[in-house]
Amino acid sequence: MESRFFNRELSWIEFNGRVLHQALRKELPLLERLQFLSIITSNFDEFFQVRVASVKRMQFSEPDKADVSGLKPKMVLKQISARSHQIIRIQHDCLKNDVLPAMAKKGICYVKPEDFSAAQSDFALNFFLNEVLPLLTPLRTDTEVFPHIGNLTENVAFLLKPISGIRNANEILKGSDDLPRISFVQIPSGIPQIVWLPSENGRKQFALTEEIIAQYGTHLFPGFAVEETLLFKIARDADFAVDEDSGRNFVDAMEEVLVQRQSSFPVMMACNQTSETITKFLMEKMELCEDDVYRIDGILNPGALMELRDIDDGTMSFPEWQNFYSVNLPRDEYYWDTLKQHDVLLHVPYESYDPVVKFISDAADDPKVLAIKMTLYRTGKDSPIVAALERAARNGKQVVVLVELKARFDEERNIAWANQLENAGVTVIYGLVNLKVHAKIIMVMRRESETIRRYAHLATGNYNPRTAKIYSDLSLFTSNNEIVNDATLFFNLVTGYSTLQTMKQLGMAPVTLKSKILSMIQREIERSDPEHPGLIMAKMNALTHEEVIEALYKASQAGVKVLLNVRGVCMLVPGVKGLSENIKVVSIVDRYLEHSRIFYFQNGGDDEVYLSSADWMPRNLDRRIELMFPILDEKVFEEVKEILDVYFKDNENALALSENGTWSEIPVKNDEQILRAQEVLYKKYKRRSESAVKTPKIEFEVRRKD
Repeated sequence: MESRFFNRELSWIEFNGRVLHQALRKELPLLERLQFLSIITSNFDEFFQVRVASVKRMQFSEPDKADVSGLKPKMVLKQISARSHQIIRIQHDCLKNDVLPAMAKKGICYVKPEDFSAAQSDFALNFFLNEVLPLLTPLRTDTEVFPHIGNLTENVAFLLKPISGIRNANEILKGSDDLPRISFVQIPSGIPQIVWLPSENGRKQFALTEEIIAQYGTHLFPGFAVEETLLFKIARDADFAVDEDSGRNFVDAMEEVLVQRQSSFPVMMACNQTSETITKFLMEKMELCEDDVYRIDGILNPGALMELRDIDDGTMSFPEWQNFYSVNLPRDEYYWDTLKQHDVLLHVPYESYDPVVKFISDAADDPKVLAIKMTLYRTGKDSPIVAALERAARNGKQVVVLVELKARFDEERNIAWANQLENAGVTVIYGLVNLKVHAKIIMVMRRESETIRRYAHLATGNYNPRTAKIYSDLSLFTSNNEIVNDATLFFNLVTGYSTLQTMKQLGMAPVTLKSKILSMIQREIERSDPEHPGLIMAKMNALTHEEVIEALYKASQAGVKVLLNVRGVCMLVPGVKGLSENIKVVSIVDRYLEHSRIFYFQNGGDDEVYLSSADWMPRNLDRRIELMFPILDEKVFEEVKEILDVYFKDNENALALSENGTWSEIPVKNDEQILRAQEVLYKKYKRRSESAVKTPKIEFEVRRKD
């Protein structure tokens, strides 16, 4: 064993490897496999922009500095390239030779331009001339300044040759004869990516807009013949942020970062294999080496094919799963009376996200509500939550919203939301200097019987109704005095000036959360013995914090059993004798993105369960505002513990991490039942909902004396 830690970047790539594992499963519906293939591409786009860009900069600034895994930047980049090329090659082989032929058998056929029938060629040419050509702007490349290629824009490049005997503008607007005549066009983002062709033999047939542009692009260059074409995109560095200590207006500086992201240094190029001449030319102009170039045999962006969902007859997708309304909350009444009696857990997307929207909407309309405070990190498009906050402000309530502008790739949308909220009269706080506010919390203050009663909602995921349909997250509605007191302290701290106050229940990063986690791991060690070994169970998105990992190693060596369910990056090395032999790491990739963070500590029989917005990563525990909150309600406690147990029983979609960094399927014994965690959870909420419908509501009539 060379290192106590896996390299972070290489561990992240293996998450995409687990997504690929799902895409390769022939028993899954075709469009779900296609969805997983699409996710691989979008994941890699972000990975290259952020993580690879960071390693490349480190290669220039600190080339000899090794990370905790013992690898220097140059070696990390080499291994990134090798494994990424392998995954991308398998990904596109699966699409080309498996998924698309299987779709063709179902009567949905992808047709390349060279295979168009005469009728299809006429149709595609007419589409190009009338719907696409007017939107295209060809850019020549033999100018003094090389034309700009936007970050992640899809482009078609053309290698041109003058047609002899035709006098054209090139003789007047002549560039260098030493350079190849190459021009490219950016594919407009506002047009469909799939073009449905005149069908033949009763089959639905389609082509891709980008390939139609490549086929008929010669119309852009009168007097020239197109010798070769290339479809390509460039990923640029996006791993930089606004200088918050510069004294500049923060929103202006943030907008400048968005502009810089479009022109930062290139990190990677993905292209098809139709022109090595153009590929080499672009590599030289972009200063990219062979390891940075990903030549794809087939469709550049599998995500373009997700438009096929519109014609699915139901046989190519997972069976529909409903989102059930929580049986613990009334549909047509305020929640206040319910929450005075007990806490309520919400588990999306198995349960509908509507109660969160209703909670805020009711607070906006209830005349007894005086104030609403909340954090917003990623809110989504056309958010009903933002609309409710605006309405609350217009209704005269005090509304304070902490909007985190630094949410990567959502900065522009969040700036727009912030402006919109301010225009409605909401007090908007733009986070804290040098700290992202990643906590998810709402607090409502309501006048009741000559006093102010407070209600809170705390969550593991963002206040985003759209992602709440595909991300698995947990949240808690509560009026517990100690929790709402802590919530008050939290908002006072992040919106104003306050000395650090002791919170009884909430753990807050970067103040107390890490130390609380470390102390609970140490407590587990102290309360563990051979007869009654300790137990830690944790579910999260990523595990990269060295201090926490070392504490878990120490726990393992003390005989504590450690079960970890880590969706993405895991730098901890499990199963090493004398170091981590009592640690087991599994990961689940399924139809819903696992996003909840759940932490369980056996605590010598006085067990505790926590939910959190934070993963066990340096950025979450040391550089962000995060919250971890306990589950104090006995019924909710049992429910959360049951959910956590189910995740560690999955033997269908879960993969286990070995000490050499590979992930493998969990072997199933002959007498063992196959269990898929997400399916078990869905059926649980389905049964609960059906049972609630069948159980008649008991109403009591109160007799009153006239």
